Amino acid sequence: MKISYSLAAAGLVVALLVPSLSAAGEYNLTVDRVTIDTGDFTRRGVGYNGASPGPVLRFKEGEDVVINVTNNLSEMTSIHWHGLILPYQQDGVPNISFPGIKPGETFTYRFPIVQTGTYWYHSHNPFQEPDGAYGAIVIEPKGREPFRFDREYVVQLTDAHPHSGARIMRNLKLMPDYYNRKQRTIGDFFKDAEKMGFDAALRDRLDWGDMRMLPNDIEDVQGFTPLINGKSAEQNWTGVFEPGERIRLRFINSSAMAYFDIRIPGLKMTVVQADGNNVQPVNVDEFRIAVAETYDVIVRPEEDKAFTIFAESMGRTAYGRGTLAPRMGMEADVPEMRKDPVLTMADMGMAHGDHGSMDHSAMGQHAVTTHTMPDGTVMQGDSHAGHQMPATHSMPDGSVMQGDSHAGHAVPSAVDHSGHAMSKEVDSFYAAGSGLTPAAANGGKFLSYNDLRAQKPLYEDREATREIELRLTGNMERYIWSLNGVKFSDAEPIVLQYGERVRFKFVNETMMTHPMHLHGMWSIIDTGKGKWDPVKHVVSVSPGTTVYMETEVDAPGQWAFHCHLAYHADSGMFRKVVVEGGPPPKKSASLETKQGG
Repeated sequence: MKISYSLAAAGLVVALLVPSLSAAGEYNLTVDRVTIDTGDFTRRGVGYNGASPGPVLRFKEGEDVVINVTNNLSEMTSIHWHGLILPYQQDGVPNISFPGIKPGETFTYRFPIVQTGTYWYHSHNPFQEPDGAYGAIVIEPKGREPFRFDREYVVQLTDAHPHSGARIMRNLKLMPDYYNRKQRTIGDFFKDAEKMGFDAALRDRLDWGDMRMLPNDIEDVQGFTPLINGKSAEQNWTGVFEPGERIRLRFINSSAMAYFDIRIPGLKMTVVQADGNNVQPVNVDEFRIAVAETYDVIVRPEEDKAFTIFAESMGRTAYGRGTLAPRMGMEADVPEMRKDPVLTMADMGMAHGDHGSMDHSAMGQHAVTTHTMPDGTVMQGDSHAGHQMPATHSMPDGSVMQGDSHAGHAVPSAVDHSGHAMSKEVDSFYAAGSGLTPAAANGGKFLSYNDLRAQKPLYEDREATREIELRLTGNMERYIWSLNGVKFSDAEPIVLQYGERVRFKFVNETMMTHPMHLHGMWSIIDTGKGKWDPVKHVVSVSPGTTVYMETEVDAPGQWAFHCHLAYHADSGMFRKVVVEGGPPPKKSASLETKQGG
């Protein structure tokens, strides 16, 4: 009897740890109300299998997976498999790829695993992801990895907030700077005056006042507690190692809104993968991870001591902390956060003179709007919007026709860095003079998109068949975010043709950094490296810049395309993409044999 009870207990433990034992490639997930305890606050949220984050799902390349998702909530839910290449009906976006999962019902996802690397999953229903509905995916290759490591850890980041996602959205609509706890003071003005001169400091203040914007509004939502694998800095997630081992860290940013700058003081990091795709190794001291991105790095601690994984929010309002140590319970020093960055007129794409001050006459009180017609032409006009950012409307073929732009009120020009050689000294994915340009805390190497080279080209390098311009636009006072000046509820789908190669031109006309995510197809960032350009599923676009990406349109169906900042997507920076056509039907073996005979 003792033996049988022991076996039963062991079986129960294994059942709790493994998503499913019913069949190879079959997994069971439940969507539940859970309690999130950060140490700073406790609140109710949403999770998977009774916890947030949900379990790490481990797949194998070539496997056909079956995932049974049971909705234990009293509302609709969904799961999107972020970055996975799969049939569109399995993508998990309500009202685009499927209706959603009703309360009390089970939906079964079925799709092949055709890739390897680090990815994640999350709800695509409003605010469930910020409320805790996320988890990690690890896909192992059939063969050997092109790099060596002895052990690995998932390091999944998020920005847990004491307010629910729905409440945050209501507050942002009520007052866009509701969560900005770093308002500028008269003391800041005198510091600026001492640095740049009284007149220049005054002009700078007037410029920001005219736009009704704040130069330190880098994070829409402050007051969050960063978590690593569900643990706060005080709770201190720890991964153990043996000195001399190579450790693979799979970083995932599952935040609703927060970018993080990652460093491990005392250790170099070798970046080997970006968004699940292998890259030629890059040794760095620090890197910035956008919302929804993943980066895999390898570190090799030689000493018998602890090291801090330090994740500092881009706005320097909060940090996450984890530890790598030879033994549990060990800790290392935690660095102080650096001085918070301040946006400049360069980040706004504005003409500027001495000390980064904008030419006041160039701003005026008008905003240029562009309206895209069904054939893809774009017509510009004057919206007389005062503080509103310039807006545009792109059409399927992306061609542009300009109208009256009212001299003196033209659309601010962005930094365009496509198709030319990149300088190692200048990170051209940030506007020249940007307050957001990153630098390593120790003065060493900070990763840039310019450093990423594909380890093995995924596609043949060929010319794009057409270009589609997507201007990233918004009205801060009304907290409406949009593409080409049109929010999702008013927009027509972007229509692509199967087999074409489309070049997307992102022009960021806002003061925020936007991580743009196209579902179902890869995004090739143009860094001027041709076939070695990095292939990702998220492309981060900084203020005042223009970024190009290309896509091989190889996935028929209906897909989502959106900013991955949760409250930006929900308030309109979102599009439906329709891919028409598809691959020719395959001939059967018997037919081919008959024809051949």
